[in-house]
Amino acid sequence: MTIEWSYTVHDSLGVLALSGYLGAQAAGRFGGAVGWATARGTGPLVLDLARLNGWSVAGQHAIAAAAVHLTAHGRPLALAAIPADGSLVPDAAQPPVPVHPDLTAALAAYRSPANASGQRQWRTTAWPQDTPRAN
Repeated sequence: MTIEWSYTVHDSLGVLALSGYLGAQAAGRFGGAVGWATARGTGPLVLDLARLNGWSVAGQHAIAAAAVHLTAHGRPLALAAIPADGSLVPDAAQPPVPVHPDLTAALAAYRSPANASGQRQWRTTAWPQDTPRAN
């Protein structure tokens, strides 16, 4: 199983939303999505996990690696709506990764309205069009 992703640029940050399962098989695709987001935005990157069905330890390591990559490019990473089956615990060498209960809270933390007029969005072709999963 792999992931699908959607990336939205807001005025002051980017939101990378994932759906599917973030495991070892999806880590490369996730890394590519993070690279895409890094090249097309500025400011913090919020990783919206509301549609994610779950993640493995390898998926959590991919997120930690993304935090290091983004920090090297001057962009912090924040998480929104982490899966119920775990939490991200970076080691002492990792940059801090704030966790928010949902995307609305993450956007509020960075003062970026959810429906800003200056948005652009990209997504994979199989990105689900239904509502986010319930926690």
